[in-house]
Amino acid sequence: MGILSRASYVIRSKLNAILNRAEDPTESLDYSYEQMRDELQQVKQGIADLTTQKKRLEIQKRRLEENVEKHNEQAREAVQQDRDDLARRALEKKKSKMNQIEDLETQIAELQETQDRLVDKKDELQGRIEEFKTKKETMKARYEAAEASTRVSEAMSGVGDEMADVTRSIERAEERTEEMEARSQAMDELQDTGAFDDALSDEDEIDRELQSGRTDREVDAELETLRAEMGKAPAEDDGEADGDAEVDVEDVPDEEVEAELEELREEEDADASN
Repeated sequence: MGILSRASYVIRSKLNAILNRAEDPTESLDYSYEQMRDELQQVKQGIADLTTQKKRLEIQKRRLEENVEKHNEQAREAVQQDRDDLARRALEKKKSKMNQIEDLETQIAELQETQDRLVDKKDELQGRIEEFKTKKETMKARYEAAEASTRVSEAMSGVGDEMADVTRSIERAEERTEEMEARSQAMDELQDTGAFDDALSDEDEIDRELQSGRTDREVDAELETLRAEMGKAPAEDDGEADGDAEVDVEDVPDEEVEAELEELREEEDADASN
């Protein structure tokens, strides 16, 4: 798997995890419940509007009925006054009002029928909402219990995202600790070998060899003193014999170096005699 393919796979996995966490079933249930309540409220509002309209028609019907009664009185009075023309006009108005009352009664009956259907639907919807509410609360409780159980199981098994992050942190800390321990041990070894002293010192190789020679002479002088105190003969003859045997032809200095070395020896002997 190439780098781009692996990166794409990781990104898709992370996005799916984020979407799964964002898609909370409890929130979806609450949202659905609120939508159903909104629909129920709209149905109730429709019933209220319909009832208002029906009441308005009933008021109008009562007014027409009052007019019908008024026209009856007008017709009787007109007949008593021998005003058949007025009586006819009053009866004509009465007939018109009665026709309007019939139309209103039809409309009122239709509105009542519609209202009854809406009330039945409202009751049915309200029952479904109450049932859904019970199921919703039950499902939420089950989901939350399952979620809590899953989190506990993931924490105990170490397979959750948080535990995976903790495991990776521990691994990185162990790697850094081991690396630092190895580095510390290496520094100790270098310090024991004197590598740091050589790096920080201004002395070169010749200075160190001269210092070593001075130390050897001091040790030899102290050894001779001890031999003299203990009545032992000096070991100069043996040392010179061994030195002559080990001299190689290639190690013999040239004349100029030998002459300079002789001058240094003479100066050292003069300083010693003074």
